[in-house]
Amino acid sequence: MSERVIYIASPEGGNGRNVVAYGVLDALTAVARTGVFRPIACRKSPITQSLVEASNAGQSLDDVRGVCPKYAREHPQCVRPDIVSAYYDTVKASDAEAMVIVGTDASHVFNPHSFELDVDIAADLKSPVFLAVCTMRRNGEEVLATVESCRQAIEHGGSAVVGVFVTGCTPEKAADARQALSELDIPVWTIPAVDFPDPEHDDAAERALKAFRDNAPADEVRAAINTPFSPATTPYAFQNKLLHGAKESGATIVLPEGEECRILEAADYLLEREVVDLLILGERDDILKHGDELGLKHLSKARFQSMNDETVLAPMIDKLCELRAKKGMTPDKAREQLKDPSYFGTMLVVLGKADGLVSGSVNSTANTVRPALQVIKTKPGNSLVSGAFLMCFKTHVAVFADVAITPNPDARQLAEIAIESARTAKSLGIEPRVGMLSYSTLGSGKGPDVDLVEEATALVHEQQPDLPLVGPIQFDAAWEPEVAATKAPGNPVAGHVNVFVFPDLSAGNIGYKAVQRASGARAIGPVLQGLNRPVNDLSRGATVQDIINTIALTALQTKED
Repeated sequence: MSERVIYIASPEGGNGRNVVAYGVLDALTAVARTGVFRPIACRKSPITQSLVEASNAGQSLDDVRGVCPKYAREHPQCVRPDIVSAYYDTVKASDAEAMVIVGTDASHVFNPHSFELDVDIAADLKSPVFLAVCTMRRNGEEVLATVESCRQAIEHGGSAVVGVFVTGCTPEKAADARQALSELDIPVWTIPAVDFPDPEHDDAAERALKAFRDNAPADEVRAAINTPFSPATTPYAFQNKLLHGAKESGATIVLPEGEECRILEAADYLLEREVVDLLILGERDDILKHGDELGLKHLSKARFQSMNDETVLAPMIDKLCELRAKKGMTPDKAREQLKDPSYFGTMLVVLGKADGLVSGSVNSTANTVRPALQVIKTKPGNSLVSGAFLMCFKTHVAVFADVAITPNPDARQLAEIAIESARTAKSLGIEPRVGMLSYSTLGSGKGPDVDLVEEATALVHEQQPDLPLVGPIQFDAAWEPEVAATKAPGNPVAGHVNVFVFPDLSAGNIGYKAVQRASGARAIGPVLQGLNRPVNDLSRGATVQDIINTIALTALQTKED
């Protein structure tokens, strides 16, 4: 991964931004192997061609583009994940030490969301931003107002502006802009008007570089790019992290619901990108025929397992009788039990033919969890299985638990749920800060329900003394620093919680669904916690994207075993 990354964005596209992109690339190539990426650009974009020729990462024109503008307009739900995926492919292929990401070009087709999309993509790619604002039709105060408006949007989106280029300047405009922007706490450079690329002038590149170098010293530009900032974790950045981790795991995941369209579409996506090995339950020819009807091209890369294959079924029956002997399991009962795809798929995990399982798109949570509890069982030291959702908000990811399994946990069980949920967060690169939720904040309310949460909090403190923890605490005080300052003054965890432990299943299930629908957060899960091997359940309303994420998450969990 490149260490120096900068996104160059402009509220109107063009109007001097290209000169800035060319100059920034020049400043970086002087000290590092620097690549170029265009999230949204036409295939024959002149600026893309010029930037590729000026870079020193050995890229070709076809390697540096995410999607075309038409695709971005027509596929708003797909454009961000596709761009994130394309970006990391570009970085990997170029082995770049630095990346210059150049935002959306000016277009004859009006797109009211163009700058907003640049803001979102910068956050997705964890890149700070250089803002290029043109003085055309603007005086200094108007340039300042534009910068402040754009900066607010960029910071709200989860990135940071680390420098401003005021472009298209005459000497008078430059002086006016410098005066107006003099109080900003970030560098400001003024760049004279230069057309680049300019097919009418062979020396356009030289003129552009001279204009940039004379007004924006390379060492200042590089220092601004290296300004420390804390990048957001957007849903699409998190998804990319899941897919990357899944690919590294080398895991095989079994999918018992091989007849379901969404399952097959998700499988096709993952197989095309070679993210994970898949074992799909069902008859190979029937599944491939169904895939052809759906227009899927990559299902043949999966492995398939017939439930009538006696070479697999016979040892499976023996193993099930061994595991369930105390429950009176016989070969005949086992054979009958294994007609259930969820049970058959779970036994494939037990026999080591797969590393994990994902089910639930057409089956209930109980049908997914029951076989796992009976034959995979809980980890040593765990007494229960709990269910957590990963809630992907605009700029960060949080864990909500238990929202799927345990109706009315006692204090010991609630403490175990909290510890397992913190472990889930940590396994995903989230440093856990746990909030034990209640209608009381640190003694503000009384009653048996509060006593339960207080006891559970004490148990977690006892078992995990170094775990950042607060409880009992109300949701608003756990979530919002300003509320925490009033309700829990001086508490370092309150207001910064990212692992929310609900006191019972009703609160948890209602809470996650209310937050999901009201905020637009993406919910991934439920992640089943506490099992010996990863088995994860899907909501029956799961989208294809939800299924992709859950399969990737399950593969990632196998690395913990």
